[in-house]
Order: sequence, then C-alpha cells, then structure tokens
Amino acid sequence: MLTGKIAIVTGSTSGIGLATAEALAAKGCTLVVNSYSDSQQDHAVATQLAEKHGVEAVYIKADMAKPDECRDLIEKAVARFGSVDVLVNNAGIQFVAPVEEFPAERWDAIIAINLSSAFHTTAAAIPHMKASGWGRIVNIASAHGLRASPNKSAYVAAKHGVVGLTKTVALELAGQGVTCNAVCPGFVLTPLVETQIEDRSREAGLDRETTIRDIILAKQPSKQFATVAEIGAAVAFLCSNDAAQITGTTLSVDGGWTAQ
Repeated sequence: MLTGKIAIVTGSTSGIGLATAEALAAKGCTLVVNSYSDSQQDHAVATQLAEKHGVEAVYIKADMAKPDECRDLIEKAVARFGSVDVLVNNAGIQFVAPVEEFPAERWDAIIAINLSSAFHTTAAAIPHMKASGWGRIVNIASAHGLRASPNKSAYVAAKHGVVGLTKTVALELAGQGVTCNAVCPGFVLTPLVETQIEDRSREAGLDRETTIRDIILAKQPSKQFATVAEIGAAVAFLCSNDAAQITGTTLSVDGGWTAQ
C-alpha cells in the first residue's frame, strides 16, 4: 500500500493519466490531478477520486508546455500537502506528418509537453524526495521510446528522450531511496487512439475492425489493445516497495511490439 504518499500525475483528467490516478488512489495515495484547462469537469475528477477511494485529492492547473508552470505544479502540491512522494509524468500530445512537412510549432509543442515538462517537474520534485529519503518517479514513455515509426518524428524523438532522461535520473538518485522508471505502452485504447482509428478508417476506406487489425495494431503482435487500467497497474507496481530495486529501466506494455 501507498497510504499517505503524495502523488502528482500530470495530464490526469482522462485516458492513461486518469487510470493511473485511479490506481494510485486505490493504493491510498493523496492525489494531485492535473491538466491545463481548469474546467469544472477537471475539478470534478478530483472530487470523484476522493469520494470513491476515501483519499484526499485536488486539482491543480498547469500548462505542461510552460516550464514555470511545470515547476509551480510541484511547489503548489508541496505547499498544500507538505511533500511529494510520487511523480508520474504522463502529459502528452501527438501530431503526424513527414519531417519535411512537419510544422515547426508542432515540433516545439510536442518536445515541450512530452519531454521538457518531465525534466522540469522532475527537477523540482527531486529535492523534496531526497529530503524524505523516499520517492518514485515514473515517466509514461511509449513503444516509440524504443522503436521508431514514419511520420512521428517529434513524438519518437520526445519519447526516446524520456527514456534517456529516466536512465540519467535513476543513476543520479541511486542509493537514495528514490527510483525513476519508464512505462512504455504500445497502442492503448484511449480517446486519442479512437480518433486515430476513425481518421485512418476514413482515409483507407476500411471498416473499424479491419483498420484496427491491419493498420493500427499492425506492429502489435497480440493484436489487442492494452487497457488504461493495465498501464495504471504497471505504474502502481513501480511505485510500490516491492519495486524498490527497480530503477532506470523501461517496462513495456505493448503486446510484444518491442520483442520483434
């Protein structure tokens, strides 16, 4: 159990982030839920997690594209709860285009949100974790942090960077009670992927099931999506005391993709 541990999950009002927040709340964590939108629905997510799991949960707005807001997220959480024990860097965006057609502003945004935000939040959290002698940093990378695909230059570059950052942080913190690992999902059935299915199905003139099998999951040998709950469970394990000697590594949840 992680009862009483303070956990921050970036980009946690839907998809993998929300499932991760659910998994950590179920283990007893006090939660900081985050997104950039600061809507009534965002705050309701925190309220629902608190009521469902009997923990304290708050929503804190921070735009992960902005370094100052990334660092402020950590400090606001510490000001509210006194420490930060678990940091899950999950926030991410995607855009697909060939390199020569890739808009520069899209590249900058993907690198900022998918990679640089993890640097800023981690840098701000480390002093608090070192002071308490315990901490868990889990970065949501991707199979694309270990393999490449065409037309995803920014995403692949960012996720490879996340894996490299994970290893470096783990080495710097080794022996201090703080671990850093990356979870590398393959295709997970999230709202973002649902949109991709619709777009690819329309482009190829194929039905949904054929699009999923032959296009979306072409590289995933299991031909099955991972679930958001499975990703959340993987994160929760890496945050547990059972994983105290697991650091600097990647945990693939990808239906065999990176085994090829």
